[in-house]
Amino acid sequence: MSAITDQLPEGGLASWPHLYTLGEPGAPVLLTLHGTGGDEREITALATHLDPRASVLSPRGRVSEGGANRWFRRLGEGVFDVDDVILRAGELAAFITAARTEYAIEDAPLIAVGFSNGANIALATALLHPGAVDRVVAFSGMYPFGDREPEISAAGVELLLLNGDQDPMAPAASVARLEEFASARGASVTRRRRSGGHGIDQGELAAAQEWLAGLK
Repeated sequence: MSAITDQLPEGGLASWPHLYTLGEPGAPVLLTLHGTGGDEREITALATHLDPRASVLSPRGRVSEGGANRWFRRLGEGVFDVDDVILRAGELAAFITAARTEYAIEDAPLIAVGFSNGANIALATALLHPGAVDRVVAFSGMYPFGDREPEISAAGVELLLLNGDQDPMAPAASVARLEEFASARGASVTRRRRSGGHGIDQGELAAAQEWLAGLK
């Protein structure tokens, strides 16, 4: 298997649109990952709500769906191209590794914070490449591997799943499958459920703040 940095797209880190904002000394790095149609700028507001002290690393999804930015291809609503999920998770892991060196944040704690499609790529990357990122706050995410169950170990991975039980885009059954899959492979999974659908509410922001504050 090639080194993880070999999975960076041609042109390396410089060719991948992203933002990096330096935070306070000793604060974590929040890797913010936008949903479908978002970008690397608008999602950074989420980091401000969660930890205004944090550094923020915010890349743009490199897949276009009708002009909308995404992290991986899909075959239909809720039907993911799993081969592309796996490919793009490897690319994101390589991006994280290269960015840690570029911005001299090799030793800083890094937590992925994703919404919707961004949550899904964060979950896939943490489960497949925990050496790159092993902690995820997933807003309105779901099981990212379709009908497959990759042979992985998720020991040491910590996930916070924040979902609405009536979300048609991230069905509760898929979230339950994600929780079961990750837990069975050694991940520490915290799941917070609410009524309602796709999105982020104030209670979830508070739950994410509390969870982040409790990380070592």
